[in-house]
Amino acid sequence: MLKKTSIIPVIVFSIFLGYATWADAAKEAKKDAPENEADTYEMLNLFGEVLERAKMSYVEDVSDKKLIEAAINGMLVALDPHSSYLDGQSFKYMNEQTKGKFGGLGIEVTMEQGLVMVVSPIDDTPAYKAGIKTGDFITHIDGEQVIGMSLNDAVDKMRGKVGTKVKLTIRRINQKPFDVKLTREEIKIRSVKSELKSGDVAYIRISSFTEDTDQTIEKSLKKLKKEAKNKLKGVVLDVRNNPGGLLDQAVNVSDLFLDKGEIVSTRSRNPEDTVKYTAKDGDIAKGLPMVVLINDGSASASEIVAGALQDHKRAIILGEKSFGKGSVQTIIPLGNHGAMRLTTARYYTPSGRSIQAKGIEPDVEVRPAKVEVIENIFERSEAEFGNALKNDTDTKKAKDNDKSAQNDKDLANDYQLSRAVDLVKALAIYENQEK
Repeated sequence: MLKKTSIIPVIVFSIFLGYATWADAAKEAKKDAPENEADTYEMLNLFGEVLERAKMSYVEDVSDKKLIEAAINGMLVALDPHSSYLDGQSFKYMNEQTKGKFGGLGIEVTMEQGLVMVVSPIDDTPAYKAGIKTGDFITHIDGEQVIGMSLNDAVDKMRGKVGTKVKLTIRRINQKPFDVKLTREEIKIRSVKSELKSGDVAYIRISSFTEDTDQTIEKSLKKLKKEAKNKLKGVVLDVRNNPGGLLDQAVNVSDLFLDKGEIVSTRSRNPEDTVKYTAKDGDIAKGLPMVVLINDGSASASEIVAGALQDHKRAIILGEKSFGKGSVQTIIPLGNHGAMRLTTARYYTPSGRSIQAKGIEPDVEVRPAKVEVIENIFERSEAEFGNALKNDTDTKKAKDNDKSAQNDKDLANDYQLSRAVDLVKALAIYENQEK
């Protein structure tokens, strides 16, 4: 017993030789430091002591790299949910994502109360097809509790080889926790989809703001104008469940539909670092009525676009209040050690509104709903009489329009979209009467 206790001081002394050298250097620096910086060196001494004690006493061997990376990430995560450390692999993944191609499940997530919360599923991905929704909490990944993990650790566990499976345990409001089994896929984001609705309304769906999103929208609108034989009545821009993306793309997309004025400003803690982004001449929709669809999964870049078009009264915002992520993250490469994602500013709409934790309020609130047609067996019309006169103004064009309306199944299944299309048509009628 006496032998064991006599050995411990020797071990402690040898382990702390390296730390003592560093601590002595810190003490020397502290002597020359201003008084208000003295505490910083004391805390650095504390960090060195904790690092060495963890290496010495933890139940398993642990590397310096793991401890220091975890400490760096903990420091950044403690600032806000969107600041974090990205190791080399995570940094590579982030670059692939902004280019519109990556591997995984297809969900944008954040950390909330120690759990991973879904900001939004990405269209046509495994998560989207499995019915994962905005606001869902992921409590377990392959049976392992998420509590205690960093956001990066949780994301790494959800990623993996294409074709492999992962089980997520989901907690949804007013439901018991349930498991969802997903197969990982190579996620190729098609950030823009477009089609004509009801034959004369341009519908443009943006699932995320990646490289060239603005150019794709411009090409899509030209194509839809041609399909509608240059008789478009308006535009529906759908950014529901769009988690955001590149700031420059949010600015460029807003600029497509604005002739002038501020689009967004970013303000850091230093007033002189404020940056304002303004629109250039030219509205690709030529002033046609416009509706922007948003919901609680619309975040960041989506909110910039909705806020800019709303403040300039260029579009009516329809749907539900957006997510409220109004902060700017700057990616700072760290040489061969990945990068750090740091919140450096807040977004403000042209009128000076901060998006942060408030989101964009829709001009017309419309919640998701299901519409059922009530059949009336007693409904009669003139056309039902056997000897009724025929309508001599019936044309092939009218029949084609009826056929187009019958084939437009999305409007029947999407109440918010249906309302948006109706609103565009109503605005077009109103504007034509004003001319």
